[in-house]
Amino acid sequence: MPPPHSTSDRKIPTYIVAPPAVSSYNRAKDMEGYVGFANLPNQVYRRSVKKGFDFTLMVVGESGLGKSTLINSLFLTDIYSAAYPGPSQRIKKTSKVETSNVHLKENGVNLRLTIVDTPGFGDQVDNSNCWQPILEHIDTKFEEYLNAESRVNRCSLPDKRVHCCLYFIAPSGHGLKPLDVELMKRLHDKVNIIPLIAKADTLTPDECKDFKKRILKEIKENEINIYEFPDVEDEEENNVSKKTAERVPFAVVGSNMILEANGKRVRGRQYPWGIAEVENLDHCDFIPLRNMLIRTHMQDLKDVTNNSHYENYRCKNLSAVTAGEGKKASSKMAGKNPLAQFEEERREHEIRMQKMKSEMEQVFEMKVQEKKQKLKDSEMDLQKRLETMKKSLEQQKNELENRKKQFQVERAAFEHVMEERRKNDTKSLDKRKHKKAIF
Repeated sequence: MPPPHSTSDRKIPTYIVAPPAVSSYNRAKDMEGYVGFANLPNQVYRRSVKKGFDFTLMVVGESGLGKSTLINSLFLTDIYSAAYPGPSQRIKKTSKVETSNVHLKENGVNLRLTIVDTPGFGDQVDNSNCWQPILEHIDTKFEEYLNAESRVNRCSLPDKRVHCCLYFIAPSGHGLKPLDVELMKRLHDKVNIIPLIAKADTLTPDECKDFKKRILKEIKENEINIYEFPDVEDEEENNVSKKTAERVPFAVVGSNMILEANGKRVRGRQYPWGIAEVENLDHCDFIPLRNMLIRTHMQDLKDVTNNSHYENYRCKNLSAVTAGEGKKASSKMAGKNPLAQFEEERREHEIRMQKMKSEMEQVFEMKVQEKKQKLKDSEMDLQKRLETMKKSLEQQKNELENRKKQFQVERAAFEHVMEERRKNDTKSLDKRKHKKAIF
């Protein structure tokens, strides 16, 4: 089976998936006895099968949580293989969004599957704004679809909108990280979020239950809206849907290895203590997740995306047209006439300008006060230095005067001593002369 390619420039491969046991529809139904509009579902069915279906699945989470393995397990194909490795296996890790397009065929039904992954998400030291490429990708696909709808010729509308986001949570057992909360708060009004506990085989059953309760509690506390299972009229289907909803967040284990367990070939992971089976409800929630995502709620995910998330985006952008200058209209502006919007914007602008003016005046006054205080401190410092220098000079002057007086005293004493010695020497000389005269 050749590996799929992730770029739109390459040829998209087609995989044939083994069809499940599904009863065929009786197309040779006798049409006699009624008008025939009861055959409309058959027409819709044939047209849908001929056209095929589009589904875009986004996987978000840190590297090493088993995203690539789980995607391969869900669709029973090698979407990520040795030729095209998963995000965590690539040498270059960036926060750039990358897409992989695959054609799947099952029982004559074509599915154009697009996998959106974010290699390197949450792996950096500084993860500030690491969610920005994800938000931009979702908004870009909404914008492309809106532009395609607005064209004169809109025969074919390729639906590349993100229909579901599988958010992988690390099995730490300590609840959600701040990065998880921040990203889901920014995504919940743009895409259907389905939280998953990755590598659930690293947790015991009791730890897994407590971890699920903690995650749901934090999701509720932070007012994060995850995908809600719809109510259906059929009681049996409704019970199945409720049981599936009770398993959220899904604790999943992914594996493509076929192992022998109790004489049966199963997909799972081999451990010294046994085998963690992927398709065993007692081991993980892989089966409910696959049934919900592919067999029962895929169309509902697309409907919620189209009727809720896309309509919100479309309403905001179309309201922005009347707001002028391409600005995005706020929710308060929706439904108002242009004059009322203009008047409200003018008042908001005047309030902002007044606030900016007062803030600038406060900043200016603060800077003036700081400058005055600096000048005052500088003046006081100079005054202190001047006083210190004056005292130092006065002290040096006094010391010089004292030394001068002491020098004069010592000089007078020295002159007096020298004068006495001169007189004594004169007397001694006269005596000697007098003695010589006698002899």
